[in-house]
Amino acid sequence: MCPNHPEGAEPESSPPEAARARTLALALRQATASVGGRGALLHRWDPGAGRLSLVAVDGVDAEAARAWRELREEQDAPPSRALRRGVPVQVAGDGLGTGAAGTVAVPLTGPGGPVGALSVLLCATDEPDDVQMSFLYAVAAWAAERLEWAAEKPPPPRELAPVHERAVRTVKLTATLAEAVTVQDVVRAFAQYVLSPFGADGLVVGAFENGRLTKVGEAGYPADYLKRFEGPLVSGMPMTDVLRTHRPQFIESPAQMYERYPAVVDKIMMGTSPKTAWAFLPLVASGRAVGISVLSYNQPRPFSEEDRAHLTTLSTMVGQTLERARLYDLEHARAQELQSALLPRVLPRLPAAVAAARYLPTGRGEQVGGDWFDVVPLSADRVALVIGDVMGHGIAEAATMGRLRTAVCTLADLDMAPDELLGHLNDLVSDLGEDFYATCLYAVYDPVGRTCRYSLAGHPPPVFVHPDGTVQSPVVSPDPPLGAATPPFAVHEVGLADGSLVVLCTDGLIESGAHDAEQGLAELMRVLAGAGVRPARFTGADQEADLRGVEELCDKVVTELLPDRERTTDDAALLIVHTRAMSADDIASFGLPDDPRAAGRAREFVRDQLSRWGLDELTMTTELLVSELVGNVIRHAKGPMRLRLLRSRILTCEVYDGSLSAPRIRQAAYTDEGGRGLQLVAALSRRWGARYLSDAKCIWTEQDIPNGTRRRAGAAPPGPARRGPAGFAGPTDDSAGPPSAALGPGARRAS
Repeated sequence: MCPNHPEGAEPESSPPEAARARTLALALRQATASVGGRGALLHRWDPGAGRLSLVAVDGVDAEAARAWRELREEQDAPPSRALRRGVPVQVAGDGLGTGAAGTVAVPLTGPGGPVGALSVLLCATDEPDDVQMSFLYAVAAWAAERLEWAAEKPPPPRELAPVHERAVRTVKLTATLAEAVTVQDVVRAFAQYVLSPFGADGLVVGAFENGRLTKVGEAGYPADYLKRFEGPLVSGMPMTDVLRTHRPQFIESPAQMYERYPAVVDKIMMGTSPKTAWAFLPLVASGRAVGISVLSYNQPRPFSEEDRAHLTTLSTMVGQTLERARLYDLEHARAQELQSALLPRVLPRLPAAVAAARYLPTGRGEQVGGDWFDVVPLSADRVALVIGDVMGHGIAEAATMGRLRTAVCTLADLDMAPDELLGHLNDLVSDLGEDFYATCLYAVYDPVGRTCRYSLAGHPPPVFVHPDGTVQSPVVSPDPPLGAATPPFAVHEVGLADGSLVVLCTDGLIESGAHDAEQGLAELMRVLAGAGVRPARFTGADQEADLRGVEELCDKVVTELLPDRERTTDDAALLIVHTRAMSADDIASFGLPDDPRAAGRAREFVRDQLSRWGLDELTMTTELLVSELVGNVIRHAKGPMRLRLLRSRILTCEVYDGSLSAPRIRQAAYTDEGGRGLQLVAALSRRWGARYLSDAKCIWTEQDIPNGTRRRAGAAPPGPARRGPAGFAGPTDDSAGPPSAALGPGARRAS
């Protein structure tokens, strides 16, 4: 809206007058916006002529404003009424033919009496609330001073400067409160524009709910006193009186405090508090006390009527904003609690991977995001790594993130290939609706084959740090995000030497308003290359040392890429995994003939190999398992057959065959001669399962190794599950998960 100067308004030819007109137009625009009106008009009072003259208009065309160009004091128009009565006036109806529902007019008063009126055309018949009227008062005081200057009166005397500053402060406080999101934002605004300007030495702001007072902000008070501020209300205390009556209390000295509230002597106020004057201000919203603010002074102080009125007005504004911020904080806390519950509380510490992660919520904005990560243990010591981002922010997106993470864990347990898993996940996201999309990266690290196979769905690519310090991020064409993609997804494979690092992140870590994702990825690679940390630092046998190194690197990356987290507008997730390849001494593979002799050959191989590994206690059980698995292949599948044993914290036994038929447990009847083999396998092993290759399948079992976890040379025993620092999901011991197919370099073969 542009300011209009109708016929009859004073000419504005000189630069000072033009600047004054622009200033008044700004005031009108602020007044209109504060109540959501259609436009505003400003009149100046000429006591000699006994009339109001229109000097500025905003949002009202000149023809419509002509009706109020000049108004006599006795007329019934809203500006004249406000001038006569000296109080704000609201009149229903469209007095200017602009379609307004009504008009609110506020008198402008100077040191010598009335100087004009500020009128705002309303869009609705509802009365402006207390906060809106407070803002109109502030704009009116500001405009009144400008009109005094415009009448070519001498500049206001020095004693009027505080009035001007107070009006400006009110306008600034209103603008700051309008942008406040959290309770702490409200407290900071109140302290900035009220504490120092009123010469106060202390401030306490408390929220009142369910009969209890809870401190939400303070300044200038000793810590031991603040403890007394919280808790249920106590009768005979000033705060109780203020919250009950919704009326402020201004106490100018300790003697006045004792006189009004004798109970204070033995209660809260005087003990450790050094204050000697107080302003107890109720914070009221929708007719209900939502809190209290206490301004205090180190010396006795009188409160003028002007001080009391202004502080009461400010507390009304703060009360409305505090209630809104409190509700936001409550909803935000619930959303963050939901998101925290949906993210992994700890990451598994596995023989082939030590992982650390950071989740960084957005520093600005009102809602939580949908970033997530996970580490899923698979069989044969393989590890699934996943990271994703549900597009959008809010509780719905956080809940969707939880559903996707659960689905990934379920599908990973079925040992699907990365492309197949993302295909199923894409179907799930598509079923959620057209407005749901998510990016995802799913990778599987195989410590036997020393490879990492992964698929992307609209997600930033992984970064690999090799043992020699080389940083690599393969350039691939990612498939579209989940919900917009059409399978199949591409599968990419990278060879990883023992001790390599795998770094996964979401776009919130590498993309911002200052740079795009490609530049951010380059910066991430620079940080990883220049962090002074090489994977060799993590290759010690002590897994605790490995973990500390990965955690330090996580902190380094976050600090470098997000130096000002309070200004971030998107959440971010980071997952760094230090990989370990399986030693050739822990792998044994044996080819079996495709005939009934295979079971005997398998048992013989098991006895020999377990004896070499010093695991004779597991020989009998492993022979039974191998006999059942090989027997099933002979009866129900086809060759070629191969047996593989893997030794880590557990003993894994794998039998490969050339059939794609799925094994399943039967519930055999008492009279059945067969059907109990897989029941026996399930009873003897800690876990068992099957996975499928391109032209074959593998049935695997896992057994615990006696006498605790087998250690690598010089390795420390695994620690208990623990919670890491804030924002970090630390590891816990776990070796559960599904399978692997490759024999791996240097695997021992027997014939």
